[in-house]
Amino acid sequence: MAPYSVLVTGANRGIGLGLVKEFLKNKDIQHVMPLLVIRAVASHVAAKVEKIVGDRGLALLLNNAGILLEYRTNQEPKRKDLIESFNVNVASAAVITQIFLPLLRKAAAQVPGNEFSMSRAAIVNISSELGSISNNTWGSAESGLLAYSTSKSALNSLMKTMSIDLEPDHILVVMFCPGWVTTDLGGPDARFTLDQSIKELVPSIYKLLKEHHGGYFNRDLSKIPF
Repeated sequence: MAPYSVLVTGANRGIGLGLVKEFLKNKDIQHVMPLLVIRAVASHVAAKVEKIVGDRGLALLLNNAGILLEYRTNQEPKRKDLIESFNVNVASAAVITQIFLPLLRKAAAQVPGNEFSMSRAAIVNISSELGSISNNTWGSAESGLLAYSTSKSALNSLMKTMSIDLEPDHILVVMFCPGWVTTDLGGPDARFTLDQSIKELVPSIYKLLKEHHGGYFNRDLSKIPF
């Protein structure tokens, strides 16, 4: 089922913009709100969103904003690149989620009972298969993905913890890998077009239930090991 309202971060291009366009096609979604800037998000932004969604609250927060800065074990240390990767990919997701929790709780409270569903309240996070510690066989020598993959592992840990904390509120929390997509971040050699990724990812988002809470999935809802 589709959510009543959706807020997508990092929606100025790539996967974020693609998600916004796809959600706008669904007439059951009354409010689709793109959030372009994540660094300056504060309580006044939540107040603006509250004016739009009203007493029904925010049904879906989609944390999509991300950054990929090349970083390798065997290079000159650059603390600022590591900090920037974690600031955008982890800290921003944490803070934005906390800012919008009151509106997510308001949405969850509209539905009686113990169900978890996309139409009640949910936090969906665009992670990456590269955040899997269990599957890491690529290192960083060729890929330059040390900062990116480590920050996505941290995002997964963050949201897994939040899923436990938010279970009493019946707010669904999930991490998705959209695949290696031909965006500015993914580059021209990626395996999937943006359209291919979005067309599979969005239907999976609509299917989310209690059994997916705290999980880490590919865009087709197949599980990824942490």
